[in-house]
Amino acid sequence: MKRALLYMVLCLLTVCSCRPSAKHFSATVDVPVVPVLAFRPTNKIAQLDLVNHGAMPYTVKSMKVMLKGTHNLSDITKVSVYQNDRELGFVVPETGKNRHTVTVDLNLPVNTDSLSLDIHMTLKDTIDLSNRILLEKVIINTSEGTVTITPRSPAELRVGIALRQKMQDGVHTSRIPGLTTTTKGTLIALYDARWERERDLQGDIDICINRSTDGGKTWSPMQKVLDMGNWGSLPERYNGVSDGCILTDENTGHLYVTGLWMHGILDPENGKWVKNLNETSTEWNHQWRSFGSQPGYDVKQSSQFLIAKSEDDGLTWSDPVNITRQVKPESWWLMAPAPGHGITLEDGTLVFPAEGRTDTGLQISTIIYSKDGGTNWQPGNPAYTNTNECMAVQLSDGSVMLNMRERSNRGRLEGNGRAVAVTKNLGNTWSEHPTSRNALIEPACMASLHKHTYVNQNGDKQDLLFFFNPDSKTTRNNFTLKCSPNDGLTWPDALWTLIDQNNGNGYSCITSVDNDTIGVLYEGSGADLIFMTIEIEEIIKRL
Repeated sequence: MKRALLYMVLCLLTVCSCRPSAKHFSATVDVPVVPVLAFRPTNKIAQLDLVNHGAMPYTVKSMKVMLKGTHNLSDITKVSVYQNDRELGFVVPETGKNRHTVTVDLNLPVNTDSLSLDIHMTLKDTIDLSNRILLEKVIINTSEGTVTITPRSPAELRVGIALRQKMQDGVHTSRIPGLTTTTKGTLIALYDARWERERDLQGDIDICINRSTDGGKTWSPMQKVLDMGNWGSLPERYNGVSDGCILTDENTGHLYVTGLWMHGILDPENGKWVKNLNETSTEWNHQWRSFGSQPGYDVKQSSQFLIAKSEDDGLTWSDPVNITRQVKPESWWLMAPAPGHGITLEDGTLVFPAEGRTDTGLQISTIIYSKDGGTNWQPGNPAYTNTNECMAVQLSDGSVMLNMRERSNRGRLEGNGRAVAVTKNLGNTWSEHPTSRNALIEPACMASLHKHTYVNQNGDKQDLLFFFNPDSKTTRNNFTLKCSPNDGLTWPDALWTLIDQNNGNGYSCITSVDNDTIGVLYEGSGADLIFMTIEIEEIIKRL
């Protein structure tokens, strides 16, 4: 009898000490396609949803995050778990230990059947830009059992630099990116420094740059290039310069930055210059609105086209030169830089994309060009109407392609597509490209276009066109890099790369970092301006 009783007690103890079953849990982990950014205090990389169909309440003891497949684990300085934007726990991976698996202690009491937790990650400031973060699986240890979850859509998350963030350097918002690579290999990132608010001109806005001499890993402090200060005794909020574009002269190494300057404002009711503006004035108008810019050349009639030059790799810049009279027909309402970067043609001609309003106020896209090394500039004729922001590339036959934001695409689901035109005579005449209005969709937003000449290990050259924009007809999200191997005749789906699925302002610019790498600066979901790199081999191996 005693032996039987002892046997029953041992069996009961054995059952009670067994790991509880987790069959009554259901769980999912979603990994959004967004870059993980250096210089951000935290980046959300996944959302975990856990449903308990069993006993309540219970405790989430810990979360094990498995990062097998991540290229460079040493870039990660912290892994955290959040609930409703509140950090519940974190772990700092220890140097020299296996970083593929980290465990975050939580001891979180749960009184509801549904629980949503976010996994966050922090990177060190100087990172390997080719790194990829891969979340293999998550293991949740609870008082009711252990739950192992594999992401529903595994994704390699790219890393990048949060180059410009809200209120950085006292700047409210940084917008309108430009990007170029100098003949010395320096990267120069260009942008609007909007000091007081996010709004477009008119406002206290300067055009500024950051420089990188190591391929985008580190960047110099912000530097002003176009700043009109208190010109004409008006406050800076009535001397804004915006919509910059940057160009590298591939022959001389000189750099050029253009920008649009507004002095004061024109009355939106009648187009007359508003007098007696001061620091407390609230009047506002914009060059693309109503009577925001008018025929004529005077600063009190029309917005002004400025250009500055650097002869020392962007370290110092000249005072701005006003070229409005060179590039704007007097009867036109406006001629303005189109944001992004310009190009140097094979014969040395310098070309900037441009946008404007004709003598009837109609919006157009075109180019301006210089055949004497940037001393004198001339405008082309309109390439298309009801368009504005645009970018140019030189095709293999020597012609110039202009890819344009088509304003009627806003909200258009049928017939949505960017306008594309080609010129063989520097914009004197244009012909519509076969892909115009039918190949590259948009939500009516600026987009970037860039030609990269890739040389493989055998010394063979291949020209690739790269295009970046929000791949959506309605919303500025799903930021996607697309590649054309045939001068823009086709943009095969296989050569598309989703970079950032979430919302952002959407403007961008692309440059060739080196033979094997392109860089993208864009207005994304995680920062005002994000810089990241993409390896050419990653793209062409899909051909």
